[in-house]
Amino acid sequence: MHVIIVGGGISGLSLALSLQQIGVPCRVYDAVPRLSPLGYGINLQPNAIRELTALGLGEQLAAAGIVTKELAFYNKHGQLIWTEPRGRAAGYRWPQISISRGELHRILLAAIHERLGADAVVTGHRLTDFAERGEKVVARFADPSGRPAGEAEGGILVGADGIHSAVRQHFYRGEKAVFDGYLHYRGIVEAAPYLTGASMAVVGHRTHRAILYPVMQRPGGKVMINWLAYTKIPPGSPPLEAWDTAADKAACVGQYKGWTYPWLDVHGLFAATPAEHVLQLPNVDRDPIPRWSFGRVTLIGDAAHPMQPVGAQAGSQAVVDGRVLAASLMAVRDPAEALMRYQNERIAAMNDMIIRNRNLGLESILQTAEERAPQGFAHIHDVLSQEELEHTALSFKKAAGFDVETVNSRRSFVDLPAPG
Repeated sequence: MHVIIVGGGISGLSLALSLQQIGVPCRVYDAVPRLSPLGYGINLQPNAIRELTALGLGEQLAAAGIVTKELAFYNKHGQLIWTEPRGRAAGYRWPQISISRGELHRILLAAIHERLGADAVVTGHRLTDFAERGEKVVARFADPSGRPAGEAEGGILVGADGIHSAVRQHFYRGEKAVFDGYLHYRGIVEAAPYLTGASMAVVGHRTHRAILYPVMQRPGGKVMINWLAYTKIPPGSPPLEAWDTAADKAACVGQYKGWTYPWLDVHGLFAATPAEHVLQLPNVDRDPIPRWSFGRVTLIGDAAHPMQPVGAQAGSQAVVDGRVLAASLMAVRDPAEALMRYQNERIAAMNDMIIRNRNLGLESILQTAEERAPQGFAHIHDVLSQEELEHTALSFKKAAGFDVETVNSRRSFVDLPAPG
């Protein structure tokens, strides 16, 4: 059985490595002429690092990124609402790692070239159509100019092609992305470390917040800090389709005046970011869908469950998807039955996560603190009880499948020795 993977992002590349580990041949097709992702950041939770370690990549990822020690929430006045240890500091057997997407992609791609060969990833191939023919799936592609680029035939086709998935559109024609009226700016800048030096900080509330975390060590004791800044789009803004990804840096920086705290100058950090390193993106996801698997075709990652970037879930869950899919192919001989098994194990939790992230997930405590004490507080327990804080933190992790007990105690999805 040969697997066609559409999409060369995190989900597609990690799935290819999982399939190679279980002895299933595959090839990845991507629309871009050359895979060269931007170096903005991603947080990989212990549930994902466990799977990437099982693929023999854990040490490389830890060396290339930052092993996260702490997650801390602050109100807009810079007052601490909640802090908790992360990764091994929280009792996990695996770390949480904050890393540049570019570095993560480089590590995955290098492993594929080493284990599957240089022709395992085909670029410049945009999926135009596909169809099942008996026990095969035939996919058709176009090159960047729009000319036909040939066909690929396999026993299974996996849509790993992101939030704008062509595979998903085949089954859900006319479906629109859901836009919540918010914009997020994204940037990366070299700066001095803050707090523990390996802390992820979330500041503000629903309509005005910032997320910051270091992703790479730099010479002279500095770090590369990845940041996201959320604001409501003002009236009179152009329609989304008229936007360019390049951001108006001044508009972003101006909205964070006064966000200067003893532990970090957020406003100054944004202002110091080179303009060419600042992007703007609409805050979008898609509604949950009832099916991912259709015969010999299925969806993974953002193609299956695109979600708002809350709680550092999208990338981690994409990795887990690929591992569960590989495990299902090991467990069940019939491909269509294996794809349905994979779907049934994942879909309910991921659809729930889409809705939780729309409601801010764990970050909901920021909004509660803002509503109850907009002018700040003398002590957080005057605003939120310890029980409320602990319950919010644990319930989100349990729903996402990365609480300590679940990650440490469950059996491996793919119970095989790590490559290398």
